Amino acid sequence: MFTEGSLMRHVAVMTATGAIGLMAIFAVDLLSLFWVSRLGDQAFKAAVGYAGLAGFFAMSVNIGLTIAASATVSRAIGAGDRARGRRLAASSLVVTALVAALVSATMLAYRDWALIHVVHARGEPLAVASKFLAITLPANVPMALGMTLGGLLRAVGDARRAMYVTLSGAIVTAILDPALIFGLDLGVYGAAWATVASRLSFLVVGFHGAVVVHDVVARPSLRAARRDFGPIMAIGFPAIMANLATPVGSAYTVRVFSEFGAAAVAAAAIIDRVTPVAFGVIFALTGSVGPIIGQNYGARLMGRVQRTLSDAFVLSVGYVFLAWAVLALAAPLIVAAFDAKGESADYVTFYCRWGVSAWVFLACLFVANTAFNNLGFPLMTMGFNWARATLGTIPFVTLGVRYGGVKGGLVGVALGCALFGALAVATAYWTTARLAARLGDGGTRR
Repeated sequence: MFTEGSLMRHVAVMTATGAIGLMAIFAVDLLSLFWVSRLGDQAFKAAVGYAGLAGFFAMSVNIGLTIAASATVSRAIGAGDRARGRRLAASSLVVTALVAALVSATMLAYRDWALIHVVHARGEPLAVASKFLAITLPANVPMALGMTLGGLLRAVGDARRAMYVTLSGAIVTAILDPALIFGLDLGVYGAAWATVASRLSFLVVGFHGAVVVHDVVARPSLRAARRDFGPIMAIGFPAIMANLATPVGSAYTVRVFSEFGAAAVAAAAIIDRVTPVAFGVIFALTGSVGPIIGQNYGARLMGRVQRTLSDAFVLSVGYVFLAWAVLALAAPLIVAAFDAKGESADYVTFYCRWGVSAWVFLACLFVANTAFNNLGFPLMTMGFNWARATLGTIPFVTLGVRYGGVKGGLVGVALGCALFGALAVATAYWTTARLAARLGDGGTRR
C-alpha cells in the first residue's frame, strides 16, 4: 500500500521497475529501426517513421484507457473496497477491448487517407507504411488489453509484474526482429510481424499477473460494464483526448517537416525512436506516480499527495538534465548507428544538443497531468495537452520553420513546451492546495 512508508521510495521503486520494462520496449523499437536502416534504403526509414506516428494515435487511446483503469481501481483499493476494485477492473477491460477494436478498425480503413492527407506521405514511403500498418494495427487490441492489465498491476502496487508485461514484449521483439527481417528475408515487414508477436505477449503476461496471481479482476459482465462505463470514461475520455493531443501536434510537425524532403522525415523517425529510450524514465515515472496519488487521495491523505507531487517533479527534472547531457555527447554515435547523412545527420545532431531542452518542461507537464487525472480533474489534463499541441505547437513551429527551417521548428517545439509546462506545474500545486483545504486533511501518515 502506498498510504504508508517513504513516498520518495515508493516513487523511486515504481519508477525504476516501470522504466526497465518501458525502456526495454523503446530500446527494441530503436533496435528495430537500426535493423531496418541496415537494409540501406532511406525510404524504409521514412516509412517506419510515418507508420510509427499512426501507431502513436492508437497507443494514445490505449494509454488513456490504462489511466482510467489504474485511477479508478487504485482509488477503490485505497478506500479499502477491494470488491468494487475487482468489478471496476473487469469493466475496464471490457471497455478497453471495445474501444480498441473500434479504433483499430477505423484506422485500418482510413490509413491511406491519413498518410496522404495528414502527413503528406508519398511514393515508396507511402506504400511501405500502408502495408506496415495493415499488419500491425489489428494487434492493437491485445496490446490495449495488455497495457490495461499492466495498469491494474500498478494499481495494486505490483510494480515488478507490471514491468514484466512490457519487458516480455521487448524480449520477443529483440529475438524476432533480426530473425524475420534477415533470417526469413521479410525485410521491413519482418519488423511489423515482430511487433504483432510482442503485442500478443503483453496480453499473455498481463493476464497471468493481474488475473492468476493477484485475482484483481472479477468475472467480466456486460451489465457491470454498462453501469461502470460512466465512471471509467469520466476519466478515460478526457485522458484519451489529452493523449491524442500529442500525436496531433507531432503530425503537424511531421507534415511541416515533410516539405523539406525524405531527409527531414528520416531524421524525425530516428528522433522518434531515440527520444523514448532517452526519456523512458519520465514515461515510467508519470505512469507510476498515478496509483500512489490515487491511493493516498482515496485515503484522504492530502499531505502525502502534495509531497508525492513535489518528489515527482524533482526526480523528473533531474533525470531530464542527465539524459540531455548523455544525448549531447552521444549525437555522433547516433548519427553513425542509423546511417544518417547530410541534412538528416545535421537535424539529428541539433535535436540531441538543443531540441531535447523541450523535455525539461514536458516532464513537468506529464507529472502535472498525472496528478490531474488521479485527483478527479481529467479535463485539466485535456486542456493543457491540447493547448500545447495547438497554441504551443502550430504558431511556434510555423514561425520557427519560416525563419530557421527544420532546426527553427525544433526550437519552436521547445518554446511551446516551456510555456505550457510552467503553467501546468503552477496549476497542479494550486489544485492540490485547494483540495487539501476542502478536505481539511494534512495527513502525513508514515
